[in-house]
Amino acid sequence: MKKIFLLAMLTVLGVTTSNAQETKKTKGPSETKAVAQKIEGAGIVFETETIDYGTIEHNAEGTRKFVFTNNGNKPLIISNTQGSCGCTVPTTPKEPIAPGAKGEIGVHYATDRVGAFTKTVTVSSNAEGQPTKVLTIKGTVLPDPTPATPAVPKS
Repeated sequence: MKKIFLLAMLTVLGVTTSNAQETKKTKGPSETKAVAQKIEGAGIVFETETIDYGTIEHNAEGTRKFVFTNNGNKPLIISNTQGSCGCTVPTTPKEPIAPGAKGEIGVHYATDRVGAFTKTVTVSSNAEGQPTKVLTIKGTVLPDPTPATPAVPKS
C-alpha cells in the first residue's frame, strides 16, 4: 500500500512540475525596445511617434529628431515631410535609407511663440502599407522672463 501511495505522489508531482509555467524574466531598460518586424518592400518604424518638449524657455533650442529604421528589404525613400504650420519646420533625408539602416527626420519648432503647442509632421515615403505617417510634437513655451520696456514718448 505504501508503494502505491508513493507512486501516486510521484506521479502527481511529476505532472505538476511538467505543467508549471515558465516565469517571465523582467527586462532591463536597454532590452525594452520594440523589435521591428521585417516586411517585404520598404518599411519605416519610428522609435517614437511623439516628441514631448516638456516645458521650455522662451527662445530655447527648438530642434529635435525623430529616429526611424527601415525594417524592409528594399531601400526606403522619404519623398516629403510637411509641418502642420510655418512654426514647425521638418528636414527630409536626401538619400535612400538601406534595409536595416537608421535615419532621422529633424524638426524645428519656433520657440518664440509662448504657450502650449501640439503640432504634426506628415511624412510621405515608399513604405509598404503606410506611405503617409503623422508624427507629433508637443510642449509648452514659457513667457519671456524679461519684461518689455515701455516706449518713452519723445518730447
